[in-house]
Amino acid sequence: MKISIITVCFNSEKTIAKTIESVLSQNNVSLEYIIIDGLSTDNTLKLIESYQSRFNDKGIIYKWISEKDNGIYDAMNKGINMATGDIIGILNSDDRYTDGNVLHKVFDIFTNNEIDCCFGNILYIKGNKPYRYWKAGKPRTFKYGWMPPHPAFFVKKSIYEKYGLFRLDCGVNADYELMLRFLEKYNIRSTWINKIFVYMNAGGKSNNGVKSRLDGIIDNKKAWMVNKMKPLFFTIFLKKIRKLPQYIYAYFIHINLGE
Repeated sequence: MKISIITVCFNSEKTIAKTIESVLSQNNVSLEYIIIDGLSTDNTLKLIESYQSRFNDKGIIYKWISEKDNGIYDAMNKGINMATGDIIGILNSDDRYTDGNVLHKVFDIFTNNEIDCCFGNILYIKGNKPYRYWKAGKPRTFKYGWMPPHPAFFVKKSIYEKYGLFRLDCGVNADYELMLRFLEKYNIRSTWINKIFVYMNAGGKSNNGVKSRLDGIIDNKKAWMVNKMKPLFFTIFLKKIRKLPQYIYAYFIHINLGE
């Protein structure tokens, strides 16, 4: 069983090295790493190319393309179509895995359980300190505001082939729509691993600014509509409220980021 990890980037020279290093550090797993670059104009491509020999030495399939795309989710779809692995995960270009055993843990879970996807927890980092701890919890309905963190979400490629890729008409919450479709609409088999998989930089595209937040609310509603499903009248509100305790949980996390 092979795992394909996809990173989408654009002008990410300041952060992508740590992302790549975290993938390179993974142990005891058959791995493919795909980077989709959106025609970066800084040194991102030079950094990407400089890792080829190290991936070759470790026996990890390493490939990338650099071309114009129609946004981050279009680029992710390109990566999914390129992937040859049985399991697909997506790691942002300013995020990184917490240790070298994350993907081996994912491999074990898929090997020993009849599941279509699994997900773990993520820890947002701000100013080199824990900022928000997203502990996913066991699978449940999206109607009460629950969803797993997408950077810690791993799913079989066959599920993408059966139920579709990211929709480009769902804006910044295309990841929410995809997981809603997979988990709520089609009820794919899933399990939660109670482990922090990813250190994620605070301030993603869907979390920046008032306009992005308002767009996110609209896109959340659209995610239900395009799937011909109805949320409860408080679903979107609860999705926002569920984030509040995550900031408190982060206060009690003590980690060495090795910075």
